[in-house]
Amino acid sequence: MDDDTWADLADQFADEAYASVKGLVRTYVMHRQLLEHLPAPPASVLDVGGGAGHQSFPLAQAGYDVTLLDPSPSMLDKARKRLQRLPEETRQRVTLVEADGEKAAEAVNGRQFAAVLCHGVLGYLENPDPLMDQLCQCAAPGGLVSIMAGNANASAVRPALERRWDDALAAFDSSTEIGVLGLPTRADTVEDLSAQLQRRGVEAVRWYGVWLFVDWLDFSGAELDASDKTQVAATAAVELEASRRDPYRQLSRVFHLVGRKRS
Repeated sequence: MDDDTWADLADQFADEAYASVKGLVRTYVMHRQLLEHLPAPPASVLDVGGGAGHQSFPLAQAGYDVTLLDPSPSMLDKARKRLQRLPEETRQRVTLVEADGEKAAEAVNGRQFAAVLCHGVLGYLENPDPLMDQLCQCAAPGGLVSIMAGNANASAVRPALERRWDDALAAFDSSTEIGVLGLPTRADTVEDLSAQLQRRGVEAVRWYGVWLFVDWLDFSGAELDASDKTQVAATAAVELEASRRDPYRQLSRVFHLVGRKRS
């Protein structure tokens, strides 16, 4: 992406999507999943394509040293505004870097991190190999690589729930679609990404689902009230449990894969 593709989408993505029940569930579920594997704070975390910091700022609030790297000036502006609303001690633990993920190692001056996050980015790239190289290069020996990607094995879910039957039938044999933000996206499988990590010296440790029931409800047209904190908390608790169990996690439209770099 040579231009700031996210300039016209920053408000929709950073403000609206993450304020929805789906957005709140994503942040909560993945935060809990990450804490199962991260070393204790103040370990260093690099969030590649971290956008407005919805996933990595909670880690900074928990005491982690966070570097958020993103190529979009618009998204980084959102991140700066959100950062200003956090306590001073949290702000001091966050560094913002404007750079393409495919040049991440150079942008952080060769520094290696206890954990490297890349959530919801690979699907926008026709060729994810250069970015995968950078993620694994930026992880310290023994460090984590955390990837969230679309689940190619569940590609028919969204069009089916939206009653687009021809698209759903075609999706059984396709890993590409126009995503909810209107951009072309590509999905992966846990097995393929695990093999790609393996080739780069990173062993897959565990994988999780991210969205299941909230996805089905949203695409079927059900209204989910993000202001009902009790219901959001109950929803998130169910989603977290489903994310860890088969067959539920296999049906999630998005998956979270955690690997550890060989020492």
